[in-house]
Amino acid sequence: MELKELLKEARKQTGMTQKQFAAYFRIPYRTLEDWERGVRHIAEYLLRLMIYRLEMEGLARGLSEKMPD
Repeated sequence: MELKELLKEARKQTGMTQKQFAAYFRIPYRTLEDWERGVRHIAEYLLRLMIYRLEMEGLARGLSEKMPD
């Protein structure tokens, strides 16, 4: 699974809009939008940290297993 698809899945599991998700992680809305569209690429380590936080806070499940090795 591509990182952008995993990012979208993570956001959808939380039930947040793009604006809410961006605010939650304190990242610019446009950056998140570009990551999801594939215009820009999210760093793998950053996505790992985001998924870790979501899973630890109980907002998402099973995403860490989908990360590339």
